[in-house]
Amino acid sequence: MRAAVLRYRVMAYVTGVVLIILCFVGIPLQVIGNNPTVANDVGTLHGLLYIIYLVFAYLLARRLRLAVGPTVILLLAGTIPVLTFVVERWVSHRYIAPALAREEQAPAPGPVPAPPSSPAPPPSR
Repeated sequence: MRAAVLRYRVMAYVTGVVLIILCFVGIPLQVIGNNPTVANDVGTLHGLLYIIYLVFAYLLARRLRLAVGPTVILLLAGTIPVLTFVVERWVSHRYIAPALAREEQAPAPGPVPAPPSSPAPPPSR
């Protein structure tokens, strides 16, 4: 579970930062400065990263057994600037932290003990 959470968090932050760069640097340079290079390059990068984010977010949602509503919010968070950070905090507090706490309380998987052997029946006469 911890690996899935880490993958999701890394992609949430990377996708969020790239989207902020696109919206607050790339698009103004394209509109005001007539320079579409940054918007094109960062837009393409965001598109690729968003696909990876979708995969990791969906896998985490399935592992957490989220309902449809929270899953959709989780998946769409990468489309609105700053929302990835807000949703990541919300999901962490509401779903991830309780799931990790339950996981820590569960007994560690280990070898299954053999059933106790019963004494051999007495020989019949």
